[in-house]
Amino acid sequence: MSIPHAGSDDTRLRTLLRAYLAAEYRWQRDGDWHDINIGLPAPGLDLAYPQAQSFGLISAWNPLSVERSEAENRQADQVLCDVLDASGHPYLPAFSAARNRSWREPGWLVMDMDAAAYDALSRRFDQLGALWWRLGAPVRLRMDARRPPELDDDDRFVDWLVE
Repeated sequence: MSIPHAGSDDTRLRTLLRAYLAAEYRWQRDGDWHDINIGLPAPGLDLAYPQAQSFGLISAWNPLSVERSEAENRQADQVLCDVLDASGHPYLPAFSAARNRSWREPGWLVMDMDAAAYDALSRRFDQLGALWWRLGAPVRLRMDARRPPELDDDDRFVDWLVE
């Protein structure tokens, strides 16, 4: 389920968009955490996994950016892990966080999942925004919503998935 399209709260959507664009994203390999920045390539991933054709950072926490209990979030995360295990796609620990640490969500960096399958997985876990990009390309934010009118933000690295 995506954010409601007819009569949706455009102010909330714009606020969330700004938060997602300003967030800190990281992936883990061998105990070290590495940055992911929307609008820039991720050369560390490209070098570590040159055989991968695409990458995506997904979480099952706080669907539609509505806070849930830690127990509910951990249960949803376990379901996501089970789905990823069954998919056969390689994945690594990752997280998203506000730069001021007011929120943090564990997630997973998934490799070699095409955009359509990735979007379906993101929707299955009611994620309003998730990152996905191709090897060597800039990281993109995929928003499962219609672009709000009169958006003043720079959204050139945002894919709006609802017409």
